[in-house]
Amino acid sequence: MVTRPLHAVLLPPDRMLGPLAAALDGSGPAILPLDPALPAGRLRRLLDELAPDAVLTGDGLDRLGRSSPGHSLGAGEDVAVVIATSGSTGEPKGVELSAAALLGSARASLQRIGAAPGDRWLCCLPVSHIAGLQVLIRSLVAGSTPVVAGRLGPGVAASADGAHVSMVPTQLHRLVEAGASLSSFGIILVGGAGVAPALITGARAAGGRVVTTYGMTETCGGCVYDGEPLDGVRVAVRTPTGGEGGLVAISGPVLFSGYRRQPGLTAAVLDNGWFTTSDLGSIDASGRLVIRGRADDVINTGGQKVAGGEVAAVLEACDSVRQAVVVGRPDPEWGERVTAIVVPADPAAPPDLALVRAHVRRSLPAAAAPREIVVVDEIPLLPSGKPDVWALRHDGQETVDVPGTIVASERYY
Repeated sequence: MVTRPLHAVLLPPDRMLGPLAAALDGSGPAILPLDPALPAGRLRRLLDELAPDAVLTGDGLDRLGRSSPGHSLGAGEDVAVVIATSGSTGEPKGVELSAAALLGSARASLQRIGAAPGDRWLCCLPVSHIAGLQVLIRSLVAGSTPVVAGRLGPGVAASADGAHVSMVPTQLHRLVEAGASLSSFGIILVGGAGVAPALITGARAAGGRVVTTYGMTETCGGCVYDGEPLDGVRVAVRTPTGGEGGLVAISGPVLFSGYRRQPGLTAAVLDNGWFTTSDLGSIDASGRLVIRGRADDVINTGGQKVAGGEVAAVLEACDSVRQAVVVGRPDPEWGERVTAIVVPADPAAPPDLALVRAHVRRSLPAAAAPREIVVVDEIPLLPSGKPDVWALRHDGQETVDVPGTIVASERYY
């Protein structure tokens, strides 16, 4: 099988354009964008699991020598970008995306929102994630230079000068809460998590031209805008017998090629040109797709995906925690807040939130650190013996109050 080199790239957004353009036009290696701020252990794990040939940083290129027969070097000939993500188990996955899929997605997006050649885009999302990377790709397709913003605040909004922007609901919530005018933006694409109708209403009242998007890394980002698929994309809901909703399935030219070095996982979700997601949805009377929630334990907090099982495993390695379950609970700002339900090793000395957050952040990205902790005597179980996750998500149990356990969230955008 013909392969091309795969380079992990740990660069800021303004230095990512060159490697990305070369990956898309075939003149350079395929790239695996990674966040330079990842904890060292997490970064090592991703490099080991996804096995790039080299790592590109601001200091240059470091070629990785691999002799283990378990490591396959290079990427498939059609693969331009590999995005690292996690599923419900927290195991690293490398989503392989072709140049045709990425560019097709960008062109369909630009066409749907009526963007003109040369229109600028504001980049305020991590480019190691598909939403941020697509901002760069849309800029390349439009023939413009993206404007890189660190923290998205009222000042940035006021000076947008017509630039289009892609953001997560948390960012939009902060702008609306701050009383920012959104009229200086072009089109505001909002996705990565469910968007409350009240937030859309508030954003439009502030002058924002908001379009909600639905998609995931496996679909090159948003592929359904305001409930309607982009051109060339088809959406179906695989409804179980007697059910009123089912798993959302997507087909079209924006689909990923497969999961890197995981053919079994690829075969489980890709079938005859259709990708079956882990999202529950339905088609309303007007023919629009409505997302009902997740079918797995992935927590969507501020547009970041957090695997609850992975966080729980880290917490159970903490001396003060005997058992832990981590769920997402509804939150007006974050969409879902990462909530740890823990049985303490010593009931007289339960862990506090600061300790729990510090412990998790030593191993996982900042988004995975719980923002709420609930201490219980025991975890409620289903008849099967598994934790009753639904009850834990919906406060369906008696809890023990822990003073100071709900704190202001850390700002990581």
